Amino acid sequence: MSNSASMRIANLLDDGSFVELGSYITARSTDFNLQQKETPADGCLTGYGTIEGNLVYVYSQDASVLGGSIGEMHAKKIANVYALAMKMGAPVIGLVDCAGLRLQEATDALNAFGQIYLSQVQASGVIPQITAVLGTCGGGMAVVPALTDFTFMETKSGKLFLNSPNAIDGNEISKCNTSSAAWQEENTGEVDMTGDEADLINSIRTLISILPANNEDDMSYDECTDDLNRACENLEAFKGDTAEALAEISDNRFFFEVKKGYCKSMVTGFIRLNGTTVGAVANRSEVLDEEGNAAETYDAVLSAAGCEKAAKFVNFCDAFGIPVLTLVNVKGMQASICQEKKLPAAMAKMTYAFANATVPKVSVVIGEAYGSAYVAMNSKSIGADVVFSWPDASIGMMDATNAVKIIYADEINASEQASALISEKAAEYANLQSSPLSAARRGYVDNIIEPQDTRKYVIGAFEMLFTKREDRPAKKHGSVM
Repeated sequence: MSNSASMRIANLLDDGSFVELGSYITARSTDFNLQQKETPADGCLTGYGTIEGNLVYVYSQDASVLGGSIGEMHAKKIANVYALAMKMGAPVIGLVDCAGLRLQEATDALNAFGQIYLSQVQASGVIPQITAVLGTCGGGMAVVPALTDFTFMETKSGKLFLNSPNAIDGNEISKCNTSSAAWQEENTGEVDMTGDEADLINSIRTLISILPANNEDDMSYDECTDDLNRACENLEAFKGDTAEALAEISDNRFFFEVKKGYCKSMVTGFIRLNGTTVGAVANRSEVLDEEGNAAETYDAVLSAAGCEKAAKFVNFCDAFGIPVLTLVNVKGMQASICQEKKLPAAMAKMTYAFANATVPKVSVVIGEAYGSAYVAMNSKSIGADVVFSWPDASIGMMDATNAVKIIYADEINASEQASALISEKAAEYANLQSSPLSAARRGYVDNIIEPQDTRKYVIGAFEMLFTKREDRPAKKHGSVM
């Protein structure tokens, strides 16, 4: 077994905690002179250990043994790790460096590889699954990280592809490297974080420390050393960059953002509130630089990619009993031919995920909240338990000015002072139909809070919802996927 495979495990786990399983296993096949080649541990180091005292199961592929290719016994070792992890209710972490299926073992390798898929499907929603692509992850192996909950990818050596870039018609790797970490992070939504190997290992350790071990036994709580009533001064300055807003709200500014490089107009990640892990979803209209200036800007609208990103995250949180917080600032849907093809289905997925989730759900309207885009963003109408609003937010069908232009179209066309009429009627409409007070009077908003008090109110709401129990109609599963 190469040093790299074992060192990766050593760096990941607590010192001296790793216990190897199946160290004597080698390939069974003797076809194509395989009997003349040593395959120590069949190219895959498997076992268990701890991360900050938490039990985890791990496999690490060894590229020095037949390129890390997956043979019959190699795949069975991974499936065995999954079987143990399911019995014990502990996460599985895969450190991938694999040349693909071992051609010399043909159907034996193929059948065993299918057992990995089956193990992952059965484990989904039961135990957290994490994959780190530290070398090559190609062909059918590319489905493995897609079946896990979180995927980390090494920037320089990591290669993730179903089809090699050179095998795609009209493309070659120098033109568009579809296997690169940067391309995968920005275009597919399958990669949660990229970086060098050391940083990724540390991030995985952090993630394990804040996640439940399984879907029944939540040991992810931690002592809170931050003031529960801490005022978040100038929180409204981060209304556009909600990643910063979430960090401000969180205990000791902790924020673990996932899929950071993908569809930046939708933020997903984990914060801590009174020591409890909370999943956070938020609309974002800008990214601020270190000086507080807008380095990137986006329209405050829903996109297909953003909806799917949010839906997958909310589904994970619901499966593992993690409460969900939503910061809402959205005025509509992205309009283009491409979006028209994908957005309705993607928006349905997000709506379904929020509405179907039975975990505690709290929403804070921090800016605009218009039309069906707002409804889909964890509004009270689809099941949010508690909804807060900042005083300057707007909640309604659409922007007041645009609404007035439709409602009073005839009067505006006939008026010699159209702009004054629009301003007057817009102010009236905003007060009667689009203000947080108007929504609160109808019960759609539970409380109007000052931005600096957001942390205090959100913590209080989740504490009140701690023992929430909510059933759904009996069924095998929903059909919105």
